[in-house]
Amino acid sequence: MESTPKISFEDTQTAFAYKTDAELRRAHFIFSLVNHPWISALAIGMVKAGLFLRLPVNGIIRKTVFNHFCGGETITQADEVMQVIARFNVRAILDYSVEGEHTEEGFEQTTQETLRTIENAKATTKIPFCVFKVTGLASAALLEKVQLQQPLTAEEQAAFARVKNRMDRICAKGYEYGIPILIDAEDSWYQDTIDRIVLDLMNKYNKEKAIVYNTYQLYRTAGLSNLRNHFHEAVMYNVYFGAKLVRGAYMEKERERAAKMGYADPIQPNKQATDDAFNEALAFCIDNKQRISVMCGSHNDYSNYYLTVLMEKHSMPNNDPRVWFAQLYGMSDHISFNLAKAGYNVVKYLPYGPVRSVMPYLFRRAEENTSVAGQSSRELMLIKKELSRRKSSR
Repeated sequence: MESTPKISFEDTQTAFAYKTDAELRRAHFIFSLVNHPWISALAIGMVKAGLFLRLPVNGIIRKTVFNHFCGGETITQADEVMQVIARFNVRAILDYSVEGEHTEEGFEQTTQETLRTIENAKATTKIPFCVFKVTGLASAALLEKVQLQQPLTAEEQAAFARVKNRMDRICAKGYEYGIPILIDAEDSWYQDTIDRIVLDLMNKYNKEKAIVYNTYQLYRTAGLSNLRNHFHEAVMYNVYFGAKLVRGAYMEKERERAAKMGYADPIQPNKQATDDAFNEALAFCIDNKQRISVMCGSHNDYSNYYLTVLMEKHSMPNNDPRVWFAQLYGMSDHISFNLAKAGYNVVKYLPYGPVRSVMPYLFRRAEENTSVAGQSSRELMLIKKELSRRKSSR
């Protein structure tokens, strides 16, 4: 941690080179909005009301937050965005962000769409990973029941077998095409169920390299120990280990549920504890680089700096295929594009899907930027800096 990384995240010209003036002004408007919690809450409330009443709000949503945070409504539309960012050495992860399809038919439809993203990735180097959320393929209530080790009815046993089959089909396709599959983290009360299935899939498909990646939320007190324990299991089975590290996105919900149900709060006591756990997890992965491939899913400047320092200390090239940096599309461009310019492996999560279906994702982005201390202020400051630079350079 003593050495200084040879990279700066202050270069806004590099950060926003892919955006037109109009796109940058739109970003300024969006982050100005979410930078004021009460205005943001009012806007979200109005949009939710408009959607509920079936008012014609799709056009407004599409031209503002949807186009800023999403790639489009279809894979074809998302491809246009991928072409733009690829010119700056930033690649994409197509993320089918439709939520709430809680039927067997909906689960199967999401599975098919995820398989289509893998087919799409096979044909281009611009998509190095594919991703899915298990709750897009399974009932959360069923996953929770399995975690609680409650007896399942015959119908539930059949449904759970279908869940594992869907996950296996996706990972098998990834294995066939050599496209790594990221499996997102979810709520703690059924995450253990997901972990168990994912570890079994690693044992099956990670014999030559990391194809299946599990996700570790380091804002959970169990995050770091789970990472270590799961890695040691992978070593025991002589397979490669894929880990995506994130801080986490469900803190309020986790805390409320723990308080309501009377069990220990599963969340770190403060942000510093989360940051320490995240950076320790990065160091653990790099220390075990012979067996671990890691994706740093972070919007935190220091954590991304720190990973570049770790790589340098281990004499790893910037583009070492075992290490990837990932941010969400529409956020932290100062990290993504400056890392990419320096030759690191960088991906943007690129959500897509019908406007109305993607709204839960967009609401989370708005709430996250409002609630995370300094997030929207940082984005706004950098956007203002770049707009000013462009104006003065003309």
